[in-house]
Amino acid sequence: MYQETITPEEIEQLELAAFPGRIHVITEPGPTLDHAIEHLSSQRLIGFDTETKPVFQAHQPRHDTALLQLSSETEAFLFRLQMLGLPQEIAEIMASPYITKIGAAVGEDIRGLQHYLPFQPHRFMDLQHFAEQYGIQEKSVRKMAAIILGCKVSKAQQCSNWEAEPLSDAQVLYAATDAWICVRMYKALLSTPRP
Repeated sequence: MYQETITPEEIEQLELAAFPGRIHVITEPGPTLDHAIEHLSSQRLIGFDTETKPVFQAHQPRHDTALLQLSSETEAFLFRLQMLGLPQEIAEIMASPYITKIGAAVGEDIRGLQHYLPFQPHRFMDLQHFAEQYGIQEKSVRKMAAIILGCKVSKAQQCSNWEAEPLSDAQVLYAATDAWICVRMYKALLSTPRP
């Protein structure tokens, strides 16, 4: 059984998790994008997240989604949407009924992507709702990862500039980890009997 909630103090005691695989930052069409499409299309489960440059003043319009992260357990792909747009083949992965895309609070992320290219989303799994079935009340990726996997996810880069050129190494690792950890959590929950 999982605990319902967790304190910041408990999280601080845990080991830091970081994506261990290969990370690809994609800014233009070419071999890396082709590899991403081929790799992601062959997966059953992929982690999903997006990043947007934060707005620090009230009543300012939101920025467009800057980054789309899609990750298997071995490779993570970070798509710089403002340079690349949303490629048709990636939109098709978002619409595929055969690939489960796992994230947290996915609705707003999907709307941000549809601003670039309309698509009909299929087979998205929102961990916030799925974890509730196991009695977990927490909604943030950081807290869910601590409860489900017993590890700590750094949030130091969360409010950084996702439109920066280039992204820092810390941003790249943070973004890859956020998508990948969703796959890890989903698989851990699936292998746990529901209460």
